[in-house]
Order: sequence, then C-alpha cells, then structure tokens
Amino acid sequence: MTELQLSAVSRWYGNVVAVNDVTMHLGPGITGLLGPNGAGKSTLLSMMAGLLPPSAGTVTIDGTPTRGNIAIYRQIGLVPVQESLYDYLTGTQFVRLNADLQKVPSAAAATARAIGLVEMADAADRKVSTYSKGMRQRIKVASALVHDPSVLLLDEPFNGMDPIQRRHMMDLLSRLGQQGRTIVFSSHILEEVEQIARHVEVVVAGRAAASGDFSQIRRLMTDRPNQHLVRSSDNRRLATLLLADQSVRGVRLRGDKALEVESDDFGRFAQVIPRIAKEHDIRLIEVTPTDESLESVFGYLVGA
Repeated sequence: MTELQLSAVSRWYGNVVAVNDVTMHLGPGITGLLGPNGAGKSTLLSMMAGLLPPSAGTVTIDGTPTRGNIAIYRQIGLVPVQESLYDYLTGTQFVRLNADLQKVPSAAAATARAIGLVEMADAADRKVSTYSKGMRQRIKVASALVHDPSVLLLDEPFNGMDPIQRRHMMDLLSRLGQQGRTIVFSSHILEEVEQIARHVEVVVAGRAAASGDFSQIRRLMTDRPNQHLVRSSDNRRLATLLLADQSVRGVRLRGDKALEVESDDFGRFAQVIPRIAKEHDIRLIEVTPTDESLESVFGYLVGA
C-alpha cells in the first residue's frame, strides 16, 4: 500500500511562485488533481515524480524522498503532458525503451502486455510520428505502465482522446486503482474527475483550495450562488418580481440595459424566470450565466 506525501511544498522560479505551501496525503486509489490551467498541477506532478526538486518542503513515497532516488523512480510511472516523443520509433520500440531503462525482466513480454492494456496492438508497429494525439496519449500510458509501477502520475491524460478512447482509459485507470495502486491524474475538466476519482485535491494559483471526498466538494460547487446577466423588455419590473422568489438572493440594475441576478438555486431559477416573464408579459432578450467557468468555481471554493 504505497502512500505519497507532500509536506508544505513550494516551488518558485525566480520571483514567480508556481506552487505555494501545499500539503497532500495521497493513498491507494484514484486522486483527481483538479484546477484551472496554470494552477500549478504540472509542477506538482513533476515534484511528485522526483523530476523537479521542491524549493521548500518535502515529497516522499512511503517516507522516502522521491528526488534522486533510483529505487523510488522504479515505483513511479509518469505520463507527462508534453506531446514530444521519439517520433522515429515505433510504438513497440517506444514502450520497450522504458522497459529496458527500468531493467524489466522479460521486457518483450512486458512491452506487449502494456500495449495491450491501452489497446494499441494494431498500431504498435507504426512509427509514433503517424499517431494521432489520442494514440500518442495511449502509448505514453503504456510506457508508464510497462514496469508495473505502484504509483501512476498522469498529467491531463485524456487530452486528444475521442469518447471511446476516453471511456476505455477511464475503465483502465479504475481497474488499476482497484488493484491498490496510488494514481494521481490532473485535469481542468470537472466531468473527467467526477467520473473516476472519489478523492479530489483542488489547486488554484499554486495553493491548495480544497481536499477530500469528491461528492462533498462537488456539493460546494453546485451550492454556490449562481450569477446571471439578464436583459428584458422591462428590467425594473422584472427585478422586482424576481426578488419576490426564494431562489433569488439579489438583483442589481446595470443601468437601464440589463440585470445582474444572483441565485441560490440554479434549477429553480431556470424554471422561474421564464414563468414570471410569461405571466407578466415581459419579453426575455437574454439570460446568460456569467460564472460557469471552472475558474469562477475554484475562486468560490478558495473564498468559501
């Protein structure tokens, strides 16, 4: 049962702070590392893998520092976000290269097994330069699995995959997690994390924003106030009517052109506003959510 521990970890580049005082305790199963682009996810994964030393704090696997430890490296499989591969190699040669570097016994059989896991056997003898983005992702995963690591780190692993490839990869990661491996994958897409990760670590601007069971964190996200921009044929009258409904927390007039509406219940508000407009003969011109981006959700979590 392998455990990955980050203790007060920071990483900076000159005056730029990429990761700031992050502590995480990651055990067997799947952990989703969730955050907007530029949040520090890739830097965290690089430090977990021992590729990048923390500027402060420690990263350990079962109490042993990851950085500069060959025995620890043999326990880690890394799928980086970078797409640059050895394009002149075939898929088989690319995976076999990591098997040889890891001194895997029966490297040829291990290579075939790893390629089979990601369903790339039919394309294994083609050069990597001919692969689509989704195929490149899958062959990187095969390379990371060839030495049977106990810790698997994946940076945006579903990029470029079509829906069938994505479903297969999610099923594969779920099976590996059920086997007791410690799996951490990063994503800026909430739905990807929701489908396979029960434990979630949320990072925003290099800081830990939330940690724990996905359903609890998801509830925080869905219970947050929802912001809408509303334009209608009679904004002042509509504002008065909306304030009388329990789903609406507040309304602010943006001159005579629009309303800014804050709702506590997105589902109810979506039903109420067209009903009110119809009953009072008010024409709705625009109803636009203004805080649906993950950045706004994460910002809400940080302030929660």
